[in-house]
Amino acid sequence: MAKTETPRRIRGTQDIFGDEQRRFAHVLSTFERVRALYCFQRVDIPVFESTAVFARSLGETTDVVSKEMYTFEDRGGDSLTLRPEFTAGIARAYLTEGWQQFAPMKLTTSGPVFRYERPQKGRFRQFHQIDAEVIGAAEPAADVELLVLADQLLRELGISEGVTLQLNTLGDAATRDAWREALVAHFEAHRGELSEDSLTRLEKNPMRILDSKDPRDRPIADSAPDIDAYLTDEARAFFEAVTAGLDAAGVAWERNARLVRGLDYYRHTAFEFVTDRLGSQGTVLAGGRYDGLIGSLGGPETAGVGWAAGVERLAMLVEPHDIDIEGKVAVLPVNGASELAATAVAAGLRRGQVVTELAFKGNLKKRLQRADAQGVDIVIFVDSERWSAGELEAKLLGSGEQVVLKDHGSVDIFDSIRSLAFATRMGLPGDAVTVSGGQLGFIGNAAVEE
Repeated sequence: MAKTETPRRIRGTQDIFGDEQRRFAHVLSTFERVRALYCFQRVDIPVFESTAVFARSLGETTDVVSKEMYTFEDRGGDSLTLRPEFTAGIARAYLTEGWQQFAPMKLTTSGPVFRYERPQKGRFRQFHQIDAEVIGAAEPAADVELLVLADQLLRELGISEGVTLQLNTLGDAATRDAWREALVAHFEAHRGELSEDSLTRLEKNPMRILDSKDPRDRPIADSAPDIDAYLTDEARAFFEAVTAGLDAAGVAWERNARLVRGLDYYRHTAFEFVTDRLGSQGTVLAGGRYDGLIGSLGGPETAGVGWAAGVERLAMLVEPHDIDIEGKVAVLPVNGASELAATAVAAGLRRGQVVTELAFKGNLKKRLQRADAQGVDIVIFVDSERWSAGELEAKLLGSGEQVVLKDHGSVDIFDSIRSLAFATRMGLPGDAVTVSGGQLGFIGNAAVEE
């Protein structure tokens, strides 16, 4: 009988595990915590939509629609597409679910997205994004709110150093029309020097020539007219309000007059947080105002602004030591008769929100070695007789110190362990910890029986 071939992981996908997964989870948990500070509501939308949702919102001529979408026909004959981004699906939900009554809405979401493109550093065919949107607010304060949220997220992830907010204005509709006309005239004068892709863009989406990476296009794009000469008074005032808001919030930014969004429904603010720590893939978070999007989907003209960031790219910038600040505890029974007591101790610690590892097998020496290998800060040795008397022994693996923990009336033994775990992660010695007025007793570096 022929041996069955082991299935392979599909190219452009990933199995996320270990330190990589911990960094990944840290990005998501930090995002959830920070978005709650700004009173953004969580929303979850389908992984696939009608293909028309993305074709109409992203534009038929974009690379995402023409080359990168995972589109298929289901058994009912409908054309469906795995989401390549979140904004279009959220806009569709806003229309079909009657959310207009809740406007303005501040929404966040996260999850996998799909694009068929060449896999490279930090970029996959199934990857993950976090996303934040404000729908139904035409005021520049909405742009500021989103940018301040993004800035705080990067700071709390510990990755803001070396990341720069680049900002531009795309103006209002009148501004874009005038600027587009000037750009077309400029590029037409250099038609013979443009790349093949830019010639196609010239007919359908001329603004995208400005961010072309083709060396043949760069001198022409760099000499193109700036948008500032075509800004209406209203558009200029909007941009000035956004930058003033950022200054008031203490968010640093710099102007990038070549930062564009090619689709016509984009208005006013466009932005990217960029870094040189990821090589050529330097954008870690990007977005802009899309006041014309919902109208392009058949709904009423509705203001909107939002951003998205790749979880993988953010996780690549996170340092492992920035992730666990609470302290991790391992509970080890000293003998077979103490297994149930150890289970009781571990359950009490977990109910008290202490990260706790409970080993399942092996002698005490092997369990201690495993705890050390897993990055545990404190080992709690459980002896059933001592536990019955309200006493536990703890070892701080970093320093080798051992302390005896006891119930002290109003001082719960689990509170003592929680404080000890935190202090250990912060680099404090065991005999320096005080809990609810009761100091933990330091008993030196006693040997552990194997």
